[in-house]
Formats: sequence, C-alpha cells, structure tokens
Amino acid sequence: MVRRPVACVVAVVLFAEALGVAALNWFLGIVVDRQDMSLAGLDPDMMSTSSKAGGIVFGLYFALCALVALLAGVRDRSPAGFGRVLLISAAVVHGLLGAFVWGLVGWKAFLFMMVVLALIVLLLMTYDRREEPGAATPRDDAPQEDAPGGGGPAPVTPPAPTTP
Repeated sequence: MVRRPVACVVAVVLFAEALGVAALNWFLGIVVDRQDMSLAGLDPDMMSTSSKAGGIVFGLYFALCALVALLAGVRDRSPAGFGRVLLISAAVVHGLLGAFVWGLVGWKAFLFMMVVLALIVLLLMTYDRREEPGAATPRDDAPQEDAPGGGGPAPVTPPAPTTP
C-alpha cells in the first residue's frame, strides 16, 4: 500500500520544514537585533524577540503536524480528531504560503509549498476510507432485494390453496 510511505515522507518533510522555519526566523531575529534599526518607530528588541518567538511557535506547529503524520504511518490508521484538524490546517497554511511565496520568493518556493500541500492532502485522502479485512462481499447466489421500479426478478407468489 501507499499509505505508510506517504505518511513517513510527510513526517520527514514537515520535520525538516519545522527546523527550517525555526532557524530562518531565529536568524532574522538576530539580524534585526544586530542592525539596531527601527521600522516605523517599532522597538528593535521587540521585533527581534517576536521573530524568534514566531519561529519557535511555527516550528513547534510543523513538528506537531509531522508527529501526527508519523503516528498515522506507524499505526497505519487515519489521523482522527485533533490530529486530522491539525493536518487540514497545515494543508491550508501551505496553500496560503504558496500563494504568498509566488510573488515574494519565486516559483521554486511555490513549487515546494505545492508539493508539501499535495503530500498532506494525499495523506489525508489515502486514509479517508479503509476497508475492513474481514468485511464480507455480497455473493451472487444470495437473495437480492428489488429496487422500486427496478428490473429485478419478479416476486414469487405462493400457489392458491385448492378446495376439495
């Protein structure tokens, strides 16, 4: 099956993205701190701190999404409840980030975001419906009910009783 490898690939990609986002925001916080310049009157220390905090928050968010994907792959079960909502929100975030990076960064970053979005959606869709291994399939010789107005077999009527 495709489910487990897809879940593992999504987990690896999201873990790498979590580290990348956290490191990038931490680096930007250091740059803002060392420049010691104000942007429209904002405090440089506050901008540096908020960039670092945002990097940590988004890094933990993507790491949690990766953990949900990894657990889905290890257990070979669909993420349910909060985990499913988390993965859906990650798909929405990647769609929005893809729209932003097209104009700000370029088509390569857009392509990366769309690949991650496709992987998350593929993970959610492959686990969408699962057939039980012991589920019985309908047999050909089993009696079938007629659909209303259908062309099924004619109903069998019992013979009328005979009087002596």
